[in-house]
Amino acid sequence: RFAVSVGYWKDPYIQYFVRQAKERKAPEINRGYYARVHGVSYLMKAFLKKTECNCQIVNLGAGMDTLFWRLKDENLLPRKYFEVDFPMIVARKIHNIKSKPPLSKPIMESHSGDSLLIDSHSLDSSRYSIVGADLRFSSDLEEKLKKHNLDVHLPTLLVAECVLVYMTPQQSANLLQWAASTFPVAMFVNYEQVNMTDRFGQIMIENLQRRQCNLAGVEVCRSLDSQRERLLVNGWETARAIDMMKVYSFLPQADVKRIEALEFLDEKELFEQLMQHYCICWASKDSSNL
Repeated sequence: RFAVSVGYWKDPYIQYFVRQAKERKAPEINRGYYARVHGVSYLMKAFLKKTECNCQIVNLGAGMDTLFWRLKDENLLPRKYFEVDFPMIVARKIHNIKSKPPLSKPIMESHSGDSLLIDSHSLDSSRYSIVGADLRFSSDLEEKLKKHNLDVHLPTLLVAECVLVYMTPQQSANLLQWAASTFPVAMFVNYEQVNMTDRFGQIMIENLQRRQCNLAGVEVCRSLDSQRERLLVNGWETARAIDMMKVYSFLPQADVKRIEALEFLDEKELFEQLMQHYCICWASKDSSNL
């Protein structure tokens, strides 16, 4: 929300979910978010283009994400967009949607057919679904998604941003295996920490632990290789991983220049170190040569 208010990228919907930050956030954090949003969006739009939007997106641990509304504005909605998070988070999101017309109206506009289903822990329209579930139990997750008309035969993009790292390596492996075995044509995009065994990584872990934030799956975040390996071992055919400094260097340079002028960044080195400790990994399974 803070990065959007400074002008890093446009998101007219985030204001309805997140209160404005009281204090300024560090510029390196804002640039990091900028790279993350653009990096994930780049892969997602490539998938939507390839499938001509005849696909579905499953956003795992979506929190207060606003992507459904932004895709609708760009006329890029997939056949169906699913979000999954803990029931408590889902309840808060649904409450916001129900009480704010700029959020509920686009859902109504994109909805066709029978009545819209909405209760405190789930929302189901013909194009958008929010499901309350625990990602550590994939059979429960699958049952709930299917109840909301998940179609396993459609090309499917699954996205997890800073989600797997909070699960044990076994739990995230189960989730990756479930996804790889459920969809014949699919892509998995994962954004999270990497290179966590060096000194900088250790300090990051300690800082998070001080804030009662335990990274149960951090051992898989050793390197780009370990990130790639976990995808291949769990049933995906191809896998790639690049750190966020590299992502940052790939972004359209004119826009990067624009955002670099927004705030003065004193610590170039700190920014680079931070970016080398996050990565985007993507894997695919492709029975139809998409």
